[in-house]
Amino acid sequence: MATRSTPDGASTPELPSVVPFDLSPLTRLSCQLGERVVTDDEATRRGEFEYVDGSWSLSVFDVTDYTVVLCVRTPVGFRRFYGAIQADIEAVEPILEAAEDWQRRE
Repeated sequence: MATRSTPDGASTPELPSVVPFDLSPLTRLSCQLGERVVTDDEATRRGEFEYVDGSWSLSVFDVTDYTVVLCVRTPVGFRRFYGAIQADIEAVEPILEAAEDWQRRE
């Protein structure tokens, strides 16, 4: 996982502003690595959410006992992958569940 300090003033990864919560620390994964991690037999989908107009989606995967990977699909279809601490996502899940602009996919 990434630390809070960054070398030479480099920016830290952030979720898109449409996502109704912030997580820190957060690690940005390449698309190839993210895809490999979430399709691994050990990964399980924790939840999938869609923005009300269908332009964004957010999937959360448990990948280890302590780590989750978030997959954000942008309106143009790009997927961005982020690694986070499982306890941190558990703390913000109620915010996502309560967000009027986001709906859980069944």
